[in-house]
Amino acid sequence: MHFRFVELFKVNYSNYLGFMVNALKVILNLSIVLLVFSCASQTNQVAGYFNLDSYSNFSATIRESKIAEDSEQRHSQKRDDADKYRVVYNGTKGIGKGKNIVFISTDHEYRGEETLPALARILASRYGFTCTVIWALDDEGNIYPGSSDIKGLEVLKNADLMVIFTRFANFSDEQMQHIDDYIRRGGGVVGLRTATHAFRNKDNVNWEHYDYRYEGSKEEWHGGFGELILGETWVGHYGKNHEQASLVLVEEENKEHPIMRGVKDAWAQCGGYNAYPQGENLKILARGRVLNGMTPDAEPDNTKEELPVAWVRDYQLESGATGRAFTTTHGASEDILSDGFRRMLVNACFWGLKMEDHIKSENNIEFVGEYKPTTFNFSGYKANVKPSDLAGWKSVIMPGEIFKKQ
Repeated sequence: MHFRFVELFKVNYSNYLGFMVNALKVILNLSIVLLVFSCASQTNQVAGYFNLDSYSNFSATIRESKIAEDSEQRHSQKRDDADKYRVVYNGTKGIGKGKNIVFISTDHEYRGEETLPALARILASRYGFTCTVIWALDDEGNIYPGSSDIKGLEVLKNADLMVIFTRFANFSDEQMQHIDDYIRRGGGVVGLRTATHAFRNKDNVNWEHYDYRYEGSKEEWHGGFGELILGETWVGHYGKNHEQASLVLVEEENKEHPIMRGVKDAWAQCGGYNAYPQGENLKILARGRVLNGMTPDAEPDNTKEELPVAWVRDYQLESGATGRAFTTTHGASEDILSDGFRRMLVNACFWGLKMEDHIKSENNIEFVGEYKPTTFNFSGYKANVKPSDLAGWKSVIMPGEIFKKQ
């Protein structure tokens, strides 16, 4: 009797264990099915997940998906950070549709942070270009002229033209790489005023050759970005800045150049630079006549020679493609109030894009939105202005109150 009870218990216990094992298998398989249906993109993969090898592959897929998700989140955060530094003016129709122009602004004195968005809005609104303006910022995310804190230059990868108005910049390695990549592929460049001495970064071993005083082992880079790309580095002023304006006189020899179509009565308020540009296919388009005053009707200063103030040339790095470059030693915020000077800049952008056939003497160059330029100076700029404050066609350039540096 005792024996039969023990045997019966063993049989029932064995059946119970078997039942529990089978139940656990069912639960495990159901869990895997539910997980597959929630995570897999193709439900016909379900059958393959019921063996160990397939389950390992599935686990690997999940890990890769997680890694990709984390990477996308990092890229998204990076884009969000870069967006704080820029405004995109999207043209909707016109001959520039599908072309991208990138404007880079940070100078200490000439209010390039105002010149560039005004120019960008004309090209975007009136001709359909996509124009991205990028400013350097302070720690609070406000436009800070002369700062080297800039992000978002990866947009140069898809740029058809780079317009640069920087002075003594020392950008990070990552941002400099985007500029270098753009130049090596021979992209068009328009340089305004202080772009001849755009960089002062001699202490950066990776990019010291961009410094305006560079005289190191890379001989082709002597004179830095200004001399190699634009044809001239910083030499000095001629005339008294802030006291002597300049007439912009079309060079007779090159008066038929596309950039000079429709350009007349051009003048600039910022003083002239010493400039003796050199380079392949160099053409001087205009010279500056220094005036004894800050209005276009002031008497000329006959002690000053008429030096180049606008020119074009081809540039080429030793291991890169050939590109077009236009340079002017003017371009301050109030300079573009001159219709003739503003037309020259608009025309120069078309030429840099190899769209000179579209340059017409009657092309519309009127400002888009309200343009209230700040007088160029070292001591003050419009403070507490974020790039987003300049978004849209109707925002004022430049809002805010003038901040006086101590």
